[in-house]
Amino acid sequence: MTDPAPMPSGMSNMTKRILASLVMIAVASLCLVAGGLLFWLLAVVVALFMMAEWSDLHQADAKAKRMAQFALSVPLAIMAPELAAGPGFFALGLIAGAFFFVTIVSRRPALGAGVLYVGLPVFSLLLIREQPNGLVLALWAMALVWACDSGAFFTGRTFGGPKLAPSISPAKTWSGLLGGVVLATLLAAVMEAFFDLPLRLTIATPFLAVLAQGGDLFESALKRRAGVKDSGNVLPGHGGVLDRLDGVVPVAPIAALLVIAPRLI
Repeated sequence: MTDPAPMPSGMSNMTKRILASLVMIAVASLCLVAGGLLFWLLAVVVALFMMAEWSDLHQADAKAKRMAQFALSVPLAIMAPELAAGPGFFALGLIAGAFFFVTIVSRRPALGAGVLYVGLPVFSLLLIREQPNGLVLALWAMALVWACDSGAFFTGRTFGGPKLAPSISPAKTWSGLLGGVVLATLLAAVMEAFFDLPLRLTIATPFLAVLAQGGDLFESALKRRAGVKDSGNVLPGHGGVLDRLDGVVPVAPIAALLVIAPRLI
């Protein structure tokens, strides 16, 4: 979720970025519509890539990286719908247990924090998808981040203006933040009008869009500290998986709480 700097490779890099985005959105949408095991399987694959990139950003060696991935795989496996317990309190407990295990064994709390950073949003999206009208709700939680990303990208490129956080991400602008929030909110309004998205979620969308931008800034700070441009190189034109999902990480847990809030009251 980055307002673009001038792109040295010109249109070819932009084309690569757009094509990769279309493929990613198509795959995510297909798995989201299918739900069940297919959506869970996609979440597992993505989570393991995210954990590997988090480990790299924290300069973990190969042994520590594999250990963190194996620890995370336990709660991921329990979250499998139909085959296991699914996303519930047991899975939350295992996420917490994996966090403590990685922290104690590696003696690196920052590496253990990656289990929470990756595991909680995966748990949240799977939980949202299992709710009544879960397809619309999960699509909202993910699409508002995509919309915010796109709105920030093109608005920042068109209007520029004052920088949002120049010491962390020099390309980000206040106009990009505003454009991302507006587009995400418009998307939620359309989903409310045509797909029965609850009003409380539409009202919450601009705040979640700001949170998504905050997630992007957090990952930018991690990359700056690690001295790297991207979290990885598996996605053409985009870098790593964390680079694409940094906004989803803080949004998904809050979205899940908003979705299930009526059941908790």
